[in-house]
Amino acid sequence: MKRNLYPPIEPFAASHLSVGAGHEIYLEQSGNRYGIPVVFVHGGPGGGTSPLQRRFFDPSKYHIILFDQRGCGKSRPHASLENNTSWDLVADMEAIRLHLNIDQWIVFGGSWGSTLALLYAEKYPEKILNLVLRGIFLLRQKELDWFYGPGSGSIFPEAWDEFLAPLSEEERKMPIQSYYDILTGDDLERQLEAAQAWSVWESSTVTLVQDRFQIEQARDPYFALPFARIEAHYFVHKGWLEEDNQILRDTYKLKNIPTTIVQGRYDAICPPVSAYELKKAMPWAKLKIVDVAGHSAFEPDILHELIKSMDQIAQETDCS
Repeated sequence: MKRNLYPPIEPFAASHLSVGAGHEIYLEQSGNRYGIPVVFVHGGPGGGTSPLQRRFFDPSKYHIILFDQRGCGKSRPHASLENNTSWDLVADMEAIRLHLNIDQWIVFGGSWGSTLALLYAEKYPEKILNLVLRGIFLLRQKELDWFYGPGSGSIFPEAWDEFLAPLSEEERKMPIQSYYDILTGDDLERQLEAAQAWSVWESSTVTLVQDRFQIEQARDPYFALPFARIEAHYFVHKGWLEEDNQILRDTYKLKNIPTTIVQGRYDAICPPVSAYELKKAMPWAKLKIVDVAGHSAFEPDILHELIKSMDQIAQETDCS
């Protein structure tokens, strides 16, 4: 039987955690406070969390931890790029673990969430019970070139034209840099136009069959501004990695960590080659390529695989 989301639940605790440099991270806990700790690492960067994301996990078995990364969702200050790097977010995750007095936890992340999950795990491998990753993004230049270039643009040509529309012919030669310049500039009207175009582009490509409602939601300025600003900020700076292949280079640190990778075959944002290369670098990992699916965690067959994996981990984990 195909698995689906668990019923809606409310947090038993929600607060803001000060992590320094003026940032306060929104943090919530739901499910079983004495259960298996699992932290949900959202995408983007800049995407924020939603109540739906609590529902990947059996609330009777899991202590479910969601947080909004710096600058997005309910975290403060909104849309801030100051002191907002990959390594700040890695430090924030560790601060959350310490704050909640958790010894080890499962790290569950997709898309940019898989990037951040891997960076965190490579820095703190001893704190990881399991890694569950979806829609693998390794923050390499070739992946950025694919999505902000002729790769995804050749699959969604009409959406690609809309993405390029706010840019001049000269600006289109380096779209990520050009968008970053606009999104951090002083022209607030053009900034909003760019943020909406950037966010709509991603929403137009995230599912196997385009979801018009999701595309329209992406125009909401409260979502679009932090999402576009933070993504462009991270991608212009290549995530502040030491080298393009850093994540694959350091997978040897994860050798004793059980890892599950779920990947859509027709993922136009994060093509399956990255998941395949990650599996080759981590031969102990389980890779499931879902044949009829795009990028979204809510594609029916991807959802099934993720929830099935979490249920199996719960059965195998001694949380006494």
